[in-house]
Amino acid sequence: MWRRNSAHTIEVHLFIRGLDVNTEAKEGVVLVTGGSGYVGGWMIVGLLKRGFKVRTTVRDIAREASVRAAVTSQGVSGDGPTFCVADLSADKGWADAVSGCDFVVHVASPMGEGEPKGTDLLGPARDGTLRVLSAAVEAGVKRVVVTSSLAAALPARPGEEAVASDGAVWTDVNGKGVSDYARSKTLAERAAWEFIQQSNGATTLTTILPGMIMGPVMKRSISGSVGVVARLLAGKVPAIPNVGFNIVDVRDLVELHIEAMLAPQAAGQRFLASSDFLWLGDIARLLRENLGDHAAKVTSRRLPDFILRITALFQADARFMVSMIGRRPRFNTALASTLLDWHPRPASVAVLDCARSLLKAGLVPGSAPES
Repeated sequence: MWRRNSAHTIEVHLFIRGLDVNTEAKEGVVLVTGGSGYVGGWMIVGLLKRGFKVRTTVRDIAREASVRAAVTSQGVSGDGPTFCVADLSADKGWADAVSGCDFVVHVASPMGEGEPKGTDLLGPARDGTLRVLSAAVEAGVKRVVVTSSLAAALPARPGEEAVASDGAVWTDVNGKGVSDYARSKTLAERAAWEFIQQSNGATTLTTILPGMIMGPVMKRSISGSVGVVARLLAGKVPAIPNVGFNIVDVRDLVELHIEAMLAPQAAGQRFLASSDFLWLGDIARLLRENLGDHAAKVTSRRLPDFILRITALFQADARFMVSMIGRRPRFNTALASTLLDWHPRPASVAVLDCARSLLKAGLVPGSAPES
């Protein structure tokens, strides 16, 4: 049970894993960018369950129906989100999107895993973030919470991984082996902080740096991280490379965003968001040991490092993983724990809940939906 006492809170909110009880609605309108995405969808659900009025952006209004259906599937009653069209690559629509909002949670961003070589990730990430911030400051929004990534707080050299990175650490964008994704997230977040420092307005900024985001799905479309579990279950991964991930459950990530949005002490802070580190081999073993016949296609075969390096020469997914071979970066999430009382689920729970929801929804290729 968590008890929250915030200047913005008008009720005692009880949270028990998977159960939200609101005795009275909150005041405030929150804009969630990228509502059709994995994190964006869960963010909408979390905010609505906490009693906020939610507005969300989509690039195409045709996505409204699927987002509404997903939100409704999570037992959210009453008015759902309202929708507006805005794209990170253009100015149009952002002023209207933020108008009248108290808070902005900026989730939308290009992912980068598996993108063709030469794909521009920096432009949409940095310029899109600045568009959102500019509109928010102009509209007098109280706080913007930007979703960054642990990829923006990587230790400079492999030998430094024995010491956990924290909010004071920034990825060296010119470092050897730094991926385009890590570079884009780092430069986008730096640009956000510089913009806020120069704006001299009332709008405050907080950034959240999550690891690999797992947990249950609620839509037919799935994210790249969730897709890793789906591919393992479908037998689409013939051998396991020597790579691993710092994992955070999407439900815990939503809670952290909301607390960072509300807490006065969160202004100006970078919060790292991760639970446990799991090697991809650990994830495969979890699936085999807990899902019975549903995990019959999950391989235990290991992929030699040199094969991954060769494959990376012509395959985008492999190229993304090369810099991760054998690396186990450590991250210090104590700030989120001490300032916001944030305590995430174990990574194993996030992975297994993800797998079970994929199976139930029929999102594993070659598997029928569970009854």
